[in-house]
Amino acid sequence: MDPLNAIHRRQFLGKVSTGLMGVGLSHLLARDTKGMHATPGLTHFPAKAKRVLQIFCPGAASHVDLWDHKPLLEKMDGKPLPGEENIVSFQGKNGPLMKSPWPFAPAGQGGKMISSMLPHMARHVDDMAFFHGMTSKTNTHGPGCIFVNTGHPTEGFPSAGAWLSYALGSMNDNLPTYVAIPDIRGEPPNGKANWSNGFLPAEHQALVLAAHQPIRNLDRPGAIGEAEERGTRDLLELLNRRHAAARASESTLQARINAYELAARMQLSAPEVSEFEAEPRYMHQLYGTDSPNTFKAAYARNCLLARRLLERGVRYVNLYCASRASGVDGKLNWDAHKTLKNDYERHLPIFDQPTAALLSDLKQRGLLDDTLVLWTTEFGRMPTRQLGKQGRDHNPDGFTLWMMGAGVKAGTQYGSTDAFGRRAEENPTSIWEFYSTVLHLLGLDFEGLSWYHNGLDRRLTDVHGRVIHDVLA
Repeated sequence: MDPLNAIHRRQFLGKVSTGLMGVGLSHLLARDTKGMHATPGLTHFPAKAKRVLQIFCPGAASHVDLWDHKPLLEKMDGKPLPGEENIVSFQGKNGPLMKSPWPFAPAGQGGKMISSMLPHMARHVDDMAFFHGMTSKTNTHGPGCIFVNTGHPTEGFPSAGAWLSYALGSMNDNLPTYVAIPDIRGEPPNGKANWSNGFLPAEHQALVLAAHQPIRNLDRPGAIGEAEERGTRDLLELLNRRHAAARASESTLQARINAYELAARMQLSAPEVSEFEAEPRYMHQLYGTDSPNTFKAAYARNCLLARRLLERGVRYVNLYCASRASGVDGKLNWDAHKTLKNDYERHLPIFDQPTAALLSDLKQRGLLDDTLVLWTTEFGRMPTRQLGKQGRDHNPDGFTLWMMGAGVKAGTQYGSTDAFGRRAEENPTSIWEFYSTVLHLLGLDFEGLSWYHNGLDRRLTDVHGRVIHDVLA
């Protein structure tokens, strides 16, 4: 008998509803994946990394005072910059060359020269891949920070963390996929645009969390019982989903529903993440959470929070060391125009021990095996002093970023600036190539991850990009 004729009319009609449910589910899944040239949660090819820690030092941390040793700069201290004797940069005319206020020293087995003001970070240079020929499209802090975080110098574009949230989804249903940890001194230049979802669905923006800034209203009021709260949630979920179904194009509404549901689950998970008292005493001493320097202690607690988030499955963590500029140059961030020596002797001790402790902690727990660590800043600084001052002006033409961890070739140096650190000379590199390499380590084709917006398939790397294979293990 023909199998088709074996299905009676009553049986067929009885199964139609099930089939329609499948069609509806397929439609919803298709809508959720719209614009992406990959399936959420799946990669284009095998990934080396599955989570990211991005450390950001706003204010443009000076490459020639931290990571990029220039012996000729020391030798020609006080003399004009050859070929650019009358150079005018962001804040005006420059004076003569200025060597770093502190000597550089060899670090690690490879003898990589870094600032002697970074004794704790020196322990990790053998694991790092330095990008010494970085360049930027802008020399202004706000657009510069946005450019490094989103691949675009203007607001309105998704951050790298939002792209990863969209592409790979969550690894923990009880914690956010993407977390931004601002410094106790304040938000970076351009604030929340640094961790925005841009035109991606709103659920992919970062949740802001810090040791000094806990999530509010997580505890259930004492007058409300557990059963009553559960019933209220169920009713609210029903009403929200009916409302959202009638407004399918409103991603902010769906994001708000998801946020409410996540908040309910976080009532149990989030307080546990922030229970620093559970950490042994030696761990607090390693990070420096007990430092009498209040800024250092606060940043150390944020570093400890970052590790606790990463080990619990948060996909992307943005960790900030410093904030937006203050009325006194260099007081709140790395923007040392006037008094670089005093400013960096304030910032370097805050940054050095806690950051190095975080890297050591991730390594000894085995988390670096599948965690990619990025160190970023918006641009570099001039090798000259500003005319009449003891600081350096902005330099987008050459600076340093680095990465380490999953899939990174340890002890690598890619690209270089000239003998003074003024311009990228060998293998100039853009943030687009940097992120192309990041996405590759996460198993994603930088050209295959996109979202259709305003007539274009938008990407983290804009219309550019190239994987730097020299830094891949």
